[in-house]
Amino acid sequence: MDVDSIGYLAAALTTLSFFPQAIKTLRSDDTRSISLSMYGLFTSGVAIWAVFGLLSGNGPVILANGFTLIPASFVLQKKIRHRLKGGER
Repeated sequence: MDVDSIGYLAAALTTLSFFPQAIKTLRSDDTRSISLSMYGLFTSGVAIWAVFGLLSGNGPVILANGFTLIPASFVLQKKIRHRLKGGER
């Protein structure tokens, strides 16, 4: 198994592990248990890792962070919207 294969396997596992919680949050519309600061930092970090992957041409980093950024952005947006409305759900 070459180094890129290990990277793609790690990318697939870490990305897939994120989706069940994101889907649950999006379906339930409940963001009370999510820390806004943690999720903001997490989503920013994922975006920066995706940019790093693009600039360095690192396929596993691009794949993992590009796919994770999509649901992370949706959950963060939902959390911010709930916070701004004053009704944390």
